[in-house]
Amino acid sequence: METLILHAHHHSKARGNLLETRSRAGASYGGAQPGQSGGGAGGRRIAPGPAPQAQAPPHSSVPAPRRHKSRPAHFVPAPLEAPSRAQACPSPPSPPLRAALLLPKMAAAALLRGAAQGRGSRAWSWRLRATPKCRLAHGSSRHGGDPADGAAWACFPLGERTLVRVRGPDSAPFLLGLLTNELPLPGPADGATPPPARAGYAHFLNIQGRTLYDVIVYRLPEHELAEQAPAFLLECDSAVLGALQTHLALYRIRRKVVVEPCPELRVWALLPDCPEEVCGAAPLRERTDRTSVLTPDPRTARMGWRLLIRDEGLVPVPRGRLGDPRDYHRHRYQQGVPEGVRDLPPGVALPLESNLAFMNGVSFTKGCYIGQELTARTHHMGVIRKRLFPVQLLGPVPEDGIALGAPVLTESGQAAGKYRAGQGDVGLALLRAEKIKGPLHIRTSNSGQVALTVSVPDWWPTVAK
Repeated sequence: METLILHAHHHSKARGNLLETRSRAGASYGGAQPGQSGGGAGGRRIAPGPAPQAQAPPHSSVPAPRRHKSRPAHFVPAPLEAPSRAQACPSPPSPPLRAALLLPKMAAAALLRGAAQGRGSRAWSWRLRATPKCRLAHGSSRHGGDPADGAAWACFPLGERTLVRVRGPDSAPFLLGLLTNELPLPGPADGATPPPARAGYAHFLNIQGRTLYDVIVYRLPEHELAEQAPAFLLECDSAVLGALQTHLALYRIRRKVVVEPCPELRVWALLPDCPEEVCGAAPLRERTDRTSVLTPDPRTARMGWRLLIRDEGLVPVPRGRLGDPRDYHRHRYQQGVPEGVRDLPPGVALPLESNLAFMNGVSFTKGCYIGQELTARTHHMGVIRKRLFPVQLLGPVPEDGIALGAPVLTESGQAAGKYRAGQGDVGLALLRAEKIKGPLHIRTSNSGQVALTVSVPDWWPTVAK
């Protein structure tokens, strides 16, 4: 390339010297200059006319060079291509010179062709073919793939949970005045199938604002009912079934509401067989009919799905297996989810200390309900000094277990909170938030000590960690 450019430079310089010599020779021998005539012995001057323009031959694509005002008459700019006859080149350019002159133009033409191709170019087509492959590979994981390829489900029959049916024209406003949360609404129908039932989590409170009963509320589609009136199912601890019915009857004054037990339906909990897939894509579809209700657990995705069904003892979902309820409660304690009267003693537990807000169990924008004053004031003050934390016991556990309500102490013997309930080496404890990072222990009945560690569930809001 350097040789080609050097040839072009020498050729341009020789051509410029030749033109300058010819111009001087024309002036010495009386040659005509632009605007003058060379005829006659005396060199008679004539009126200046238009300057003759050099015409390019028909077969040439190079336009004739034009003079610049600030340059002398004999200056001719070097063209980008090989010189033509009109430019008085003494000899045709050599092959190296022609290649050097055409090389920049060929490169520019290639760039212009690439810009003109745009989306039709080969590079663009390659990008369009390559990008979807990456997206498909990213979307084909077990968490986001086809529901038929999901994990197997562990199905736990919960004999300690039962159902209460509340139905009638006034059932919705009746429950709104007693529960801490809004009522679940049925999902939109797609025309071919009925709208699926929805579930919600809430607490019944006493007038002091303390928890009485924790419930999961299921709303049944009205088209499944003979009277076409709203109907709800309340899942509660079977130990407080009678007390809950009495509590509802106490406030059912002149309302068109029917409260009755629902013993024909059983409560099941469904968890993915692999714990790491509990928050993945669910290979189940919500449904509701006269014999079953299937919906996600409203408290947290870590708790899987909830199933209400008539059949007993059979695996209720495809690719499911019958699980031990003790495994369900162990998982629940590890996730910090209280359930039932052992974890939430009636008249003792406070809803916000029990992480009711974390479990989507309270609405701070709904209308009034019993026990709202203390709950709303605590929320707006933004100060919750104690919470239910999941704990794990280290070392040998006494045969009779840890007593419910046993004090939890720091290394120096100061009170950090109370052990609420548990199973085996896992459980829940109501602890002061500033004490959970230090070493803690519980004194047992035989004058021993059991150390424990506190964990913060990863599904809790960041502000609480």
